[in-house]
Amino acid sequence: MLRLEEAEIAQDTFTLRADLSIEQTRKYAVIGPSGAGKSTLLSALCGFIPLSTGRLLWQDTDITTFAPGDRPMTMLFQDNNLFPHLSIQQNVGLGLRPDLRLSIDEKDRVLNALSRVGLSAFAQRKPGALSGGQQSRAALARVLVQARPFVLLDEPFAALGPALRNEMLDLVAELITETKATLIMVTHAPDDVRRIADEVIFVANGVAAKPQPAKALMDNPPQELRDYLG
Repeated sequence: MLRLEEAEIAQDTFTLRADLSIEQTRKYAVIGPSGAGKSTLLSALCGFIPLSTGRLLWQDTDITTFAPGDRPMTMLFQDNNLFPHLSIQQNVGLGLRPDLRLSIDEKDRVLNALSRVGLSAFAQRKPGALSGGQQSRAALARVLVQARPFVLLDEPFAALGPALRNEMLDLVAELITETKATLIMVTHAPDDVRRIADEVIFVANGVAAKPQPAKALMDNPPQELRDYLG
């Protein structure tokens, strides 16, 4: 279990509070108005933004001050963070070693990850030679190869059309189930929530609420969530 315990995250004049638990092997959608702090929550979990107060616990171990690379999670951002001068295979390899000095076993893991997302034939191409959907798959392969218990997605498919976004969501759900990882995904789209999430973390008015079952919440949202959904 991952737990934010009476946590407060402060950035300039903005403050986000969270006191919640995240169970393993579940899929969580993080939703809320623009600027509410959804991305801030994910960045705090990954260690890119420090907690002002409170603690982050992983299996009863306090990891509040751990560096991002020492935490049990990996994060996929909206822009995919692919390096244009490196091949897709090298971009995925960065998930294992920043210096790209991979062992034979690590190279096999990279190739297996590329195969799993359907990019084996594109391993030596540069990101600029790939479509938007293929770039998303490459970024997902880099997450996959790290094999961390928690996978955090910050609207990585927002720029894709509805059909391609649904295809990527289905692939994510399949991979998360296969690897027994936990998914925490920021999205603005209610359809995404219904398609992939087991539970929802609603972020609004400076608070990240405790997770609630997705179907029940979306079928009968409280007034605050109803106002957001429109």
